[in-house]
Amino acid sequence: MALIPLLPLFHKFNRLFFENSLVINFEPVVDIRWSDNRLKTTAGFYKRRQINGVINSEIVLSKPILEPLPITDIQSTLCHEMIHAWIDRVLNINEIHGANFIDKMKKINSQQSSFKVSIRHTFPVNRKELKYMGKCINCGSIFMYRRRMKNIACKSCCNLFFKGSWNKKCLIIFENQ
Repeated sequence: MALIPLLPLFHKFNRLFFENSLVINFEPVVDIRWSDNRLKTTAGFYKRRQINGVINSEIVLSKPILEPLPITDIQSTLCHEMIHAWIDRVLNINEIHGANFIDKMKKINSQQSSFKVSIRHTFPVNRKELKYMGKCINCGSIFMYRRRMKNIACKSCCNLFFKGSWNKKCLIIFENQ
């Protein structure tokens, strides 16, 4: 299927589900675009950055993942990312898939039946093999990764012993391979 223009769909969803809160003077508060061909492991993302006091944010949808899929998958992904933008830019809350996200997702899903917004998708994604083994220095749990990572910690240990905060006592170290 050919890629569809995202801006008209954005404006439609903004009107239907977000009370036109994602535009100011008819201009979106976020940039919306298709990715180049490098975004291959996630269907889309919302990103915000602040440069010299100016907030810039964007929604990017993956061309390689979504292009061969039905339009309902594009709609679902765009709407998912628009919820992130709405929480950040309108509610001014720093949240990923928390209570505000889930409430808005459920409301959108109850208002229409054309597509379903979800937290996770099941789109076909080619992932690299998990070939690096990391071990928590605290509990000894083993984790597999696609690449070596620096300064990562065992989530279970951090939650259990440090109230969810990162701590060097829970570092994951990689064995030589």
